[in-house]
Amino acid sequence: MPVTGQDLANIIEELAPRRLAEDWDNCGWQIGDPRAAVQRVLLALDVDSAVVKEAKEKQVNLIISHHPLFMKGVKSIRMDEPKGALVIELIKNNIGVYAAHTNLDSAAAGVNAVLANRLNLKDIEILHPSGVEKYNKLVVFVPVAEADDVSRAITQAGAGWIGNYSDCTFRVQGTGTFRPLAGTNPFIGQQGQLEQVEEIRLETIVPVSKVSAVIKAMLKAHPYEEVAYDLYPLDNRVHTQGLGRLGMLPEAKSFADLVIQVKEALGVASVRVGGSMWKDVRRVAVCGGSAADMWPLAAAKGADVFITGDVKYHTAQDMIAAGLNFIDAGHFATEYLIVPALQDMLVAACQEKNLAVEFMVTKRQSDPFMVL
Repeated sequence: MPVTGQDLANIIEELAPRRLAEDWDNCGWQIGDPRAAVQRVLLALDVDSAVVKEAKEKQVNLIISHHPLFMKGVKSIRMDEPKGALVIELIKNNIGVYAAHTNLDSAAAGVNAVLANRLNLKDIEILHPSGVEKYNKLVVFVPVAEADDVSRAITQAGAGWIGNYSDCTFRVQGTGTFRPLAGTNPFIGQQGQLEQVEEIRLETIVPVSKVSAVIKAMLKAHPYEEVAYDLYPLDNRVHTQGLGRLGMLPEAKSFADLVIQVKEALGVASVRVGGSMWKDVRRVAVCGGSAADMWPLAAAKGADVFITGDVKYHTAQDMIAAGLNFIDAGHFATEYLIVPALQDMLVAACQEKNLAVEFMVTKRQSDPFMVL
C-alpha cells in the first residue's frame, strides 16, 4: 500500500503530540489531502517561495515545516500577493504542507532538547513543564533462554526508560506451571501433561502512550502461544515535555568563552549578548525561537545565562538588571537545528514501520538577517 500524508502525520504526532501545542498556534495540516500518496518529503523551517521551487524541482509530494504557513485566520487568497501566489503554486503542483510548531518545541526530543544537547548541557530538565507522562508497569513471564530477546524487543519499542537511562528492567527467576489442552500447539510440553518450566519474571515501566507498541513487540518476540503478562497503572508521573530546557555546562567557564561555544555550536558568525563578559557561568537555560519573555522563569530557576532569540530592547535591560546574562543567537539559528534532527527521527520511524519514503532537508533556506 502507498504511504499517505496522514501516515506521516501520525508519526510526527507520536513524536510531538498535538496536545502540546500552544493555544494560539496552528499546527497540523496547512494545505493538501491527507489521503494523498507521499513518496518524497522536503523538510524546512519555513514555507517560502525558494522552498516551494525546490519542492517542485525535486518532485516532492509533501513539505513538513516547523513554522505554520497560516498562523492567523485567512481572509483572502490573492494571486497578486506573495502568500496567495505561494498557496496557488502549492495546490497546482499537488504539494501538501504540514506544520509541527510549538508541539515540536515542547516534545521530549524536540527543538529545545536538540538545542540543549547541541550545547553539551548535562543534567537537563524542562524549563516550563507542560506535559506529564503517565506510566504502566509491565510484567511478563518468559522462558529463561528467550528472556533477552523479549527484553530487547520491549525496550526497543519504548519501554524501560527512566530519566536518561534506557533498557531498565528487573528479573526474578521462578517456576511456571501450565497444562496444554486440546487444540493447543505448545512451544514447550505436550497436550494433557502438567508442565513445570523455569521462567523469568521480566518487569519494566512503559509510558501509557507507548503501551500498544510495546505489547505488540512483546507478543511478536515471545515464544509462547499464549503469553502471560500483567499491566498495572502507576501513580508515577514524569514531566517529559514542555518549553525550554535547563542544564549544566560540564564545568564553569567565563561568559565570553560560552559565547564562543554557542557561535561554534550553532554555526553563526555573530550573536547579541548582555551581561558581564567575565562572569563565570555554568547553569544555562535555553529556549529556541522567540522566547525572551521566559527569562523570569530562567532566573527563578537559578540560570546564569538564558539563550534564545528575538530579544527586545527593554527585555534585555530587565535581564541585565536582574543579573541574568543572555545570548540572543537569533530565531533561525536556535530552531533550524531541529530540521536535520527531524529527518533522522522520521527516517528511523519509517524504517521501523517499513514505509518507503524519501526525506530531504531543504538546501535553500537561511537566516533572513544578514550582519554587515
